[in-house]
Amino acid sequence: MNSLRDIHSDTVLRFGPYAFHLNQRLVLDGDRPLRLGGRALDILQVLLEHAGSVVSKDEIIAQVWPRSVVEEINLRVHIAALRRAFRDGLEGHCYIVNIPQRGYSFVAPVQQASVLTPISFESVHQPQHNLPARLMPVTGRDAVVGSLVRQLPVRRFMTLVGPGGIGKTTVALRVAELLLQHYRDGVWRVDLATIDDPAQVEGHLARALALETGTPLEALWQRHALLILDNCEHLLERCRSVVETLLGSAPRLSILVTSREPLLAAGETLLSLPPLVVPPASALRSVDEFMGYSAVQLFVSRARARQQGFALREQDLGVVREICRRLDGLPLAIELAAAQIDALALVGLQAQLDNCFQLLTQGRRTAVPRHQTLKAALDWSYERLNAVEQTVLQRLAVFKSAFTLDAAMGVVSCDTLLPASLTKVLDSLALKSLLSLEQANGVSRYRFLNTTRRYALEKLEHGGNAETIFKRT
Repeated sequence: MNSLRDIHSDTVLRFGPYAFHLNQRLVLDGDRPLRLGGRALDILQVLLEHAGSVVSKDEIIAQVWPRSVVEEINLRVHIAALRRAFRDGLEGHCYIVNIPQRGYSFVAPVQQASVLTPISFESVHQPQHNLPARLMPVTGRDAVVGSLVRQLPVRRFMTLVGPGGIGKTTVALRVAELLLQHYRDGVWRVDLATIDDPAQVEGHLARALALETGTPLEALWQRHALLILDNCEHLLERCRSVVETLLGSAPRLSILVTSREPLLAAGETLLSLPPLVVPPASALRSVDEFMGYSAVQLFVSRARARQQGFALREQDLGVVREICRRLDGLPLAIELAAAQIDALALVGLQAQLDNCFQLLTQGRRTAVPRHQTLKAALDWSYERLNAVEQTVLQRLAVFKSAFTLDAAMGVVSCDTLLPASLTKVLDSLALKSLLSLEQANGVSRYRFLNTTRRYALEKLEHGGNAETIFKRT
C-alpha cells in the first residue's frame, strides 16, 4: 500500500511512465500530455490519494461532485476515459480496478515528488480539437452521454435527435470532450446552423478540418477522428450524401450528427434526447428529494448564477415543479425562465407562463440567434415546414392532450387532405420533433409539448379562424 494523503499542489505523482502535475492539472506520458477532462483528473487525484485502498463509488462522487446530484453512470464514464488514457502504458497493465460491490482501487505503485518550476506548455503538444470552452456544467445528461461515449466508437455513425432547445449540441460537445483521448487525429465540430446553401456544406466542413481548398473529402481516409455535424435539419439531403461519402471512404472516422430529424442515411443509429426529468407531485415532501430531478437541478443552478444567495425552500417546491412541468423539461426554456428570477421571483415566473414567448426572451447574447429565445428556436422549425404542414400543426394545437388520427382528421377537415395524406403529414411532424408519437394497446396517438402547442396555438389565433377550428373538437 502506498497511500498519499498529504499531497500538495506543487506535487508530481508518478506511476508507470506517467507524471501527474497537480498544480498544472496535467498528466504527461513522457513529454506528451494526455487529453483528460477536469472531472477525470479530480477522480484520478482521489484514487491516487488512496492508492492501494478501495474507494467507494459514493465517496468518489461526494468528493468530485460535492454540490451536485449525479448518476453513477457519470463516474463510470470518467473511469472509462482514464482507463483508455492509460491503455498505452505498461503492456497489459491495469491501473484502476473495479472491486465489485465496493468501489475502485488504484493498484499501481505511486511515487511522490515536488516540482519547483512550472511546465512550459509551449513544449508540449496540445490536444487536436476545435471545441468551445464549456462555461457551465452539463446537467441531467449522464445516461445519454455515457451511452454515446460507449457506442460511438463502435457504431461510427449516430444521430442525436430532439426538438429545439432540448440540448443536443450541449450533449454532443460533452461527448466530444470525453472522447478526446480516444481519437488520435482529434475531435472536430462543424456547426451548420451558420449556412443555408447546401452547396456550402463541403467547403464549410473543409475549413473546420483545415483542409486545403478543393481537397476532396476522400482525403480524410487515413484519419482516426470524431466529426460532429451540428444542426443538420435544414440541410438533410446534402448532409446525408456527405456522411455516406465519408463513412465509405474513411474507415476510421466516426460521425455524430445533431438534428431535429433523422438524416435517414445508410448505417444511421438514432438516439432521441428526452427532456430533463420533472419531479412528480409525490416528490414535494422534501428539498433533498426534489433536488434529485434533473429539471430542478438545472433551474436551481441557473437561478443561483443569476441571483446570489438563491435557495430552494420547501414552500417553493410546488411552484418550481409547475414551472419545469409547463416548460416540458426543455433545458433552453428552463434556463431562460431562471434568467428572470431577479425581476419576477418564483411566483411571478409562474404567473407569466401563459405568456411564455414574451417571458422567455433573455438568452445568452453569445448564443446563436435561434437559441436566444424560445420563440426563435420554434421559428427555426416552423419556417422550414411546407404550407400544408404549417396549417396542420396550427389546427392540431386545439388538442390539449394526446389525439388519434381520426380525431386529427375531424379537426383538420380539409377536402384536399385525405386520411392517408394526413398520416404522412403527422409522421413528418413527428420526425421533425414537433409532435411525439405514442403507441398504446395497438393505437397510435400524437402529442404536443406544451411549449410547441402554445406556439402553434398563437399562429392559429393570429390566422383569425381559431374559433371555427375549436368548434370541431
